[in-house]
Formats: sequence, C-alpha cells, structure tokens
Amino acid sequence: MADEDLVVATEGAWRLGPGAFGLGSALTEARRRLQSSDLVRDGMRRLAARSGETVLLAVGDQDHGMITYVDLVESSNVVRYTVSIGDRRPFYATAAGRVLLSTCSPAAVETYLKRVAPARLAPGTEIDPAVLADVVEQARAAGYAQTVDQAAEGVTGTAAVVRDAAGGVVGALVIAAPSTRAAGRLEDLARLVRDEAAAISRSLGFR
Repeated sequence: MADEDLVVATEGAWRLGPGAFGLGSALTEARRRLQSSDLVRDGMRRLAARSGETVLLAVGDQDHGMITYVDLVESSNVVRYTVSIGDRRPFYATAAGRVLLSTCSPAAVETYLKRVAPARLAPGTEIDPAVLADVVEQARAAGYAQTVDQAAEGVTGTAAVVRDAAGGVVGALVIAAPSTRAAGRLEDLARLVRDEAAAISRSLGFR
C-alpha cells in the first residue's frame, strides 16, 4: 500500500496518502456515473412503456458531425425500429443530431453547416443548409426535434436533450418509431420525449 502511496508513515504511525485520496475520488466519480446511468436507463424504460416505441440515447461527436447510439430500450411491438448500440448517423438527418445542434451557439451551427456535405440518406432527406439552419433554430425554440423519413425511409425520430447537474449535455433522448404508426401522434411523441428528458435531467440534479 505504501508503494502505491495509499498510506504514508508519519511519526510512528500510518496515515492516508495521496494515492488514497485519488482512489477515493475515482470511486466517487465511478459511483456518480453508475448512478447517472441507472437514472437515465430508468427514464428510458418509462418512456418506452408510455410511448410503446423504441427509445434510444444518443451522444454527439462534434468533430465529425455524427451521433452515436449508446443505449436503447426496444419496443415490444412486433413492428418496431431497430438499431444497434454503436451505430452512427449524421447530425443533419436525425432528430438527435438536430436537437444536440440546438444546444450549440448559432455560430457553431453555421460553421457545422458550412463544412458538412449533406447526402440523401432517404428520398426525403433535407440537404439544404438554409433549411437545416431553420430546423435547428426551431428545435432550439421548441425544446425538441422531430424528423420524418430523414435518416431512413419509414422512420420517425423525436428527441430532446438530457442535462446533468452542471447543465452539461448528457445526450439526446430519442423515440424512434415506424412512420406509419407515428403519423397520427407526432405531437404526443414530442410531449412524451420532452417531459421524460426533463424528468431525467431533474433526477440528475439539473435545475
């Protein structure tokens, strides 16, 4: 233990060393992250039950303009949206990406849209930078983003941001549904995801 600086000898006794305090900090951080992960997962389960659809958690990679799905709770419906953890999609074509962009400054959004080269991932994918800029601003004002047949034909995504106690962005909470089933309930899906993202954020200490 002394070799690892967990304890140090002083005046004939042992006391905690700098390694012990570092270890304690690491354990506290790990415990905090584990608790946060559990709280997010609980919220995802609630949202999947309330919406009847697949629920995803996505995080953003600003450098590459991509979102990555890092967790999911699948719908119990036979016909449902499926995705694998680790799958990546571009910001511009996803509800998660658009709502994450809405947390950035307008200047940062403009920079992103200038350097990205949008491609049609589905027949209806929006690739006009001016329209995409407007969509991001709408997400900023509404507190959620919604896409229909953008990243893939037949898929509707609805997303809101989850924040931690410091106000930092944890990720985007997403309801992913077949467009045929989502068509008549777009407003309901928006309310559900926005409410649950706010509830998760509160559980993480965001005020």
